[in-house]
Amino acid sequence: MDETMQMMSMISESAQGPMAGMDMSAMQKCIEACSACEQACTMCAGSMSMEGMGGSAMCMSCAEMCNTMMRMMLRPMPMNEKDMSAMMAMLQATAMMCRACADDCMGMGDSSAAAKMCAQVCMNCADACDAMMASMKPMMAS
Repeated sequence: MDETMQMMSMISESAQGPMAGMDMSAMQKCIEACSACEQACTMCAGSMSMEGMGGSAMCMSCAEMCNTMMRMMLRPMPMNEKDMSAMMAMLQATAMMCRACADDCMGMGDSSAAAKMCAQVCMNCADACDAMMASMKPMMAS
């Protein structure tokens, strides 16, 4: 069993309350997408800095946001309605930040391979956050 599967198994085993019904597959995909996005944005910001291009602040903000989202999902904790609402808001904010960063990187045109790759990884992360939110909606109280 690889490390990610072990972590998801540990989170699933310790889940209580609404988190007990969490879609661990969607969570795993979202954690992996956030990790990939953090790395891509960090690399892109470094590349832009070396090439004298602007835009690295957006990439670094996106990297930090993805890191925070990933850490939030990795905390095995009982979740009440307020915790679920906070996680939903954080997922939404992360998806919005990833889309803004992707737009910014795509604005760099064909001049930067790192920016093009970053934009694609950011869109993948935004989609994973959307999927995680969709999987959580049935668990939210009406």
